[in-house]
Amino acid sequence: EILARAKAEGADIVGLSGLITPSLEEMAYVAKEMERDEYFRSRRTPLLIGGATTSRVHTAVKVAPNYSGPVVYVPDASRSVPVVQSLMSPEQRGGFLANLAADYERVRAQHASKKGPELVPLAQARANRAKFDWLHAGADGGPYRPPKPKFTGRREFRNFDLAEIAAFIDWGPFFQTWDLHGAYPALLNDEVVGESARRVFSDGKSMLKRIIDGRWLTANGVAAFLPANTVNDDDIEVYTDETRTQVAFTWRNLRQQTAKRDGVDNKCLADFIAPKLIDGKPSGIADWIGMFAVTAGLGIEKKLDEFAKLLDDYSSIMLKAIADRLAEAFAECLHARVRRDLWGYAPDEALGNDELIAEKYRGIRPAPGYPACPEHTVKRALFDALRAEDVGMALTEHFAMMPASSVSGFYFSHPTSTYFSVGRIGEDQLRDYVARAGRDEEELRRALAPVL
Repeated sequence: EILARAKAEGADIVGLSGLITPSLEEMAYVAKEMERDEYFRSRRTPLLIGGATTSRVHTAVKVAPNYSGPVVYVPDASRSVPVVQSLMSPEQRGGFLANLAADYERVRAQHASKKGPELVPLAQARANRAKFDWLHAGADGGPYRPPKPKFTGRREFRNFDLAEIAAFIDWGPFFQTWDLHGAYPALLNDEVVGESARRVFSDGKSMLKRIIDGRWLTANGVAAFLPANTVNDDDIEVYTDETRTQVAFTWRNLRQQTAKRDGVDNKCLADFIAPKLIDGKPSGIADWIGMFAVTAGLGIEKKLDEFAKLLDDYSSIMLKAIADRLAEAFAECLHARVRRDLWGYAPDEALGNDELIAEKYRGIRPAPGYPACPEHTVKRALFDALRAEDVGMALTEHFAMMPASSVSGFYFSHPTSTYFSVGRIGEDQLRDYVARAGRDEEELRRALAPVL
């Protein structure tokens, strides 16, 4: 569809922006299709690559080799202007492309010379799983008893108070939108970017107030708690109800497979949910898992259209940036309520916002597509279980969330649960995953490409 539209419009340049990791493989696919199509190949139509998940290395190694025309990585939207000028100028184009080709060759050579992480066999990684004595870790020396949520099933949160959400905002990532890098709040007094940071921060807080006072945006969310147990070492069975007889879905997880020093585990998210069987016998330990999806982007299109008619790009970008901060803050706000009340395993928690940002709380809320769970496709089962469409949320065919200012994931209550990165995995784990999931190997290779 992208290339068909480019032809219809007579586009001089094609640009791709990737928000989530599945976009990376799609970009390589688009480059291959441009090479197959005489229309683009003969014109050497430039292809621009950008977005949160992309990089210069990825562009040089994974995308550019698929297309004989120019493929240019653009790290920030503001830099697309000089790049386009260089590509469209007869005087600048030749030199620009020669320098680009030389740079990509250096990047590819450096990438090829890097030694990858040492991987251990999957069986060895599983043997080095996180150590927890489920049968003797209880307060009385008996089995560990996971905390039970106050309800089983789902609960909606509609028209959530934006002012309450705003108290949970992490402003750090906000400045990256404006290519202002540094730790907040120190960068406000930075000798180089401090003045610019203070200006956009003031504008951001001003727009936040307008959003809240004018009710420009609507924040909706949904959370659910369902019975769950770990099976097959790395998978989590999520059950429809307390009888635990019907599986709602099975969440297939990946395990760290890089070699670890003594005393360091090869972690998997399934390690933090009680096993269904221990030594081949029913464990008798009933555990639960939480799920959530929140958005602060409902209604944003109306204001974006108003700014577009005024040719006010600055306000449009600012509104999107604040909506993103509110969505992340909503996830933080709801997680705090879950820990303190809805699941209630930390009723006395009294952490400030800085401590929440530093993840000092008990439990975790990993999200599909992030380091501990790099596989996005579980989002479909997650959204189905939550009935997220009822609160105005949906998934694209490649698992991006709509509205864009949305967050979703899982809740874990286990006291030793922690965030981690799966990192690279081996072919043996891929084959094991294919067998467990019963899915097409090529489909999974595409889905797991960032960690293979």
